[in-house]
Amino acid sequence: MSDGSRDYHKPVRRPAELFDRLFSAEDPAEVSRVAHSTAQALLSRVREDRDGEVIDRLVAFTSEHGIDDIAELWSRSPAKTLPGALWRLYLLQLMIHDDPQTAALLYERGRTELHSADAVVAGAPVPAGPDELVTLIDTILRGLFEGDFAVALDRAAAFCRVQASGATHLADDYEATEPERASAFTTRALRLSDYASDLAACAALWRRDALT
Repeated sequence: MSDGSRDYHKPVRRPAELFDRLFSAEDPAEVSRVAHSTAQALLSRVREDRDGEVIDRLVAFTSEHGIDDIAELWSRSPAKTLPGALWRLYLLQLMIHDDPQTAALLYERGRTELHSADAVVAGAPVPAGPDELVTLIDTILRGLFEGDFAVALDRAAAFCRVQASGATHLADDYEATEPERASAFTTRALRLSDYASDLAACAALWRRDALT
């Protein structure tokens, strides 16, 4: 995935008129209210009635519908909120699905360089190729809906830290010969580090019943 501005090329299906009307006005209070209410309603309903087909559709949502609908719902939410956490998980999933080869390169480099338990917490096999990382991120997202929500967030945070480490070391490798590529990896590393911090904070809030 490019680390600059990108155009999402996945097919997008727009929701019904009611949804469009909710976002037709740029009222921050209304946008925030809808973001929180939809995130809470979705999670509560799915976790109370864990229908396997529904969970499968939620995990595969961006592959079938693109990211635009989710972005309109949750992308403007603060990081340490329920909709903010869901947005980051879906965006992380899209990043892996969109370019699993680069994701695997970053993960393996990070795993060998990072002296922590993060690779174990994330749960990828060793070594982790592109297919294994796609499976891993889908499994982590599935855990939000049918497993321990905080554990899923902690796994996602650990995954981001491993990827960030890999991006940082690759940036160092390219600094002298390909400075633009090094800059792109540095930007990705910073973004992934921010996501790791945000998701870990959300996990802590969830355990205190304070993630809203």
